[in-house]
Amino acid sequence: MNKTILITGGVAALLAVLLGAFGAHGLEKLVDGSNIESFKTGIRYQMYHAIFCIILGNMTIIQDVAKKRIFYFFLIGMILFSGSIYLLVMDELLGISLSSIGFITPLGGLMLILGWIFFIISLVKIK
Repeated sequence: MNKTILITGGVAALLAVLLGAFGAHGLEKLVDGSNIESFKTGIRYQMYHAIFCIILGNMTIIQDVAKKRIFYFFLIGMILFSGSIYLLVMDELLGISLSSIGFITPLGGLMLILGWIFFIISLVKIK
C-alpha cells in the first residue's frame, strides 16, 4: 500500500505542476481573473495533499489500516474538490454548462477534512 500511496502522491504532484503551468500560460488568456484564482485554489489543494501522500507513504508510525483510510479520503477529496474546480473553471471553454456539479466541490472538501481528522486520530492513538 505504501508504494501505491507514494506513486499516487507523485502523480498528483506532477499533475498539479502541469495544470499550474497551463493555468499560468494558457488558461490566463481564456478565462477571467476570478476563475484563475479558483483554478489556483484547486492546484494548491491538490499539491498540498499530494505532498502529504508522499509523507504518509513514508510514515511507519501509523498503522496500515489507518494509513489506507487516510489515503482514500485524500484521494477522493483531491479528485472531487480540485477536479470539480478545474471543470467548473473550464466549462465555458468546453461549451458545456457544468454548474450543476458545483455541489461536488464541498463534498471533496469534506473528504479532505475527514482525511485530516482520521490522521489526527491516528496520531493520538500512538502509544
